[in-house]
Amino acid sequence: MTNRHLFPFAIACLIVVCISADARAQSFDTILRGGTMYDGTGNPGFVADVALRGDSIAAIGDLRFASATTEIDARGLAVAPGFINMLSWAGRSLIEDGRGMSDILQGVTLEVMGEGWSMGPWSDPMKADDVASQGDIKYDVEWTTLGEYLEHMERSGVSPNITSFVGATTLRIHEVGYDDRPATADELARMQDLVADAMEQGAVGVSSSLIYAPAFYASTEELIELARVAAVYGGIYISHIRNEGSMVLGALDELIDIARAADVAAEVYHLKASGRDNWHLIDDVFRKIEQARADGLRITADMYTYPASSTGLNAIMPPWVQEGGFGMWRRRLMDAEISAHVAEEMRTPTDEWENSLVSAGAGGILLTGFRQDSLRHLVGRTLADVAAERGMPAEETAIQLVVQDSSRVSAVFFTMTEGNVRKKIQQPWVSIASDAGALAAEGVFLNSQPHPRAYGTFARVLGRYVRDEGLISLPEAIRRMTSLPASNLSLRRRGLLRPGYFADLVLFDPATIRDTATFEEPHQYAIGVRYVFVNGETVVRDGQHTGATPGRVVRGPGWTGWKD
Repeated sequence: MTNRHLFPFAIACLIVVCISADARAQSFDTILRGGTMYDGTGNPGFVADVALRGDSIAAIGDLRFASATTEIDARGLAVAPGFINMLSWAGRSLIEDGRGMSDILQGVTLEVMGEGWSMGPWSDPMKADDVASQGDIKYDVEWTTLGEYLEHMERSGVSPNITSFVGATTLRIHEVGYDDRPATADELARMQDLVADAMEQGAVGVSSSLIYAPAFYASTEELIELARVAAVYGGIYISHIRNEGSMVLGALDELIDIARAADVAAEVYHLKASGRDNWHLIDDVFRKIEQARADGLRITADMYTYPASSTGLNAIMPPWVQEGGFGMWRRRLMDAEISAHVAEEMRTPTDEWENSLVSAGAGGILLTGFRQDSLRHLVGRTLADVAAERGMPAEETAIQLVVQDSSRVSAVFFTMTEGNVRKKIQQPWVSIASDAGALAAEGVFLNSQPHPRAYGTFARVLGRYVRDEGLISLPEAIRRMTSLPASNLSLRRRGLLRPGYFADLVLFDPATIRDTATFEEPHQYAIGVRYVFVNGETVVRDGQHTGATPGRVVRGPGWTGWKD
């Protein structure tokens, strides 16, 4: 063993000795005995005890003489900081079921929400639109600001911790509406004020989702001005970039330009090169990000561990037809002349907008969710199958489905390659995200067939890519799901196993952890996680949810409530 490899081991031993001397006769709430500690730094694991008191980690080391109200035999288990889901759509699923089952059973203890759209700030018309568009999950909108939403969820009771970006799409709807035009100076100033308000309420930054209307209509300059405000508060800019297909390198340039101009850290949501003809571009994407990082820019990315994405059929229609919001979009599609023009654009490759129909093909688009009961028999079928059954082209079928369902229609798009998934996992600046809700294999959630990433993303990293394929080490995988995202978001006392940090922990069996969800049968929980603690409370015990809901709002660096 080289000196370089001995150093972290020596530090771990020093921690054990020092802490055990101070904590020999103390009493704690919980002691986890004899597990292998992976502290989130990427250093090798070491066997030790962990003591919890209240909501925090109290001691790590040899605690054989200490006592606790609850003691857990952790021998043979990995003990790690709770995992951070960098792109979560749990905003509404946690309203329906605060347990967050699909994520918490994988060890996720923090849901980071707000990809372009956030649950505030909402105007009265936005609240009305939300109520009108609700599907199976029904709720009253009892908040206006993003901070009020997060506090509402904490009061309602959630198992994981929660935080959010403020969405640039939400800001644009708030001030500009759904129009395809630049924001006026006054509108942009108000949007900047809303960013400042959200940051002071605890948002972790500003986000964009630029393939979708009305976000598509925002200029680079508008995004720079919003990102500048987030930067003042220590937040970051994070983006579903404007194109993930043939123009991915230009879209990545835009993100880098925003980071440079706004002097802000920036992250790429769900890094990919979409479409068979573009798979080779992933190496150029890596090189461009590495060069930006070498130039001193703080550029990172996140990913999910599957070769398919999931969104709505709005992703296969030109942005111009969606101007004005869903109601206007649907009415245009009901016009024969307009819909014929839309269908023609859908089948024509272009660099003007990212067309996921061209990338995936109708046979690569799996229909997964409808609003109308009359259409739910189509769940699990491809767009090509339904088009053949109806005797019409795929483009016209997609238009018809959106009109009939009065929704964007959820779908899975098979546009990526497993080889690129493996390459992305090996990049040290890439964290992990589900890009999905926190679901349960029961109730209203069974009305749709979600992407399996909702149930398996994190377990898939640890089982398939760490244990089975050896692409990265276990300590490195844990770092990428804990301290890396916590550091990127400037979170306090999260992401590491360290005395004084909040007691968000996951205990899992490295030999058995794996995902079980598939595209055909997605509502299947991952296995191998034995215990999960959130703020010191046991949320998962012996692989079963306890019903506890100790989750809290995790605030970003701009929150005005900090005492120091």
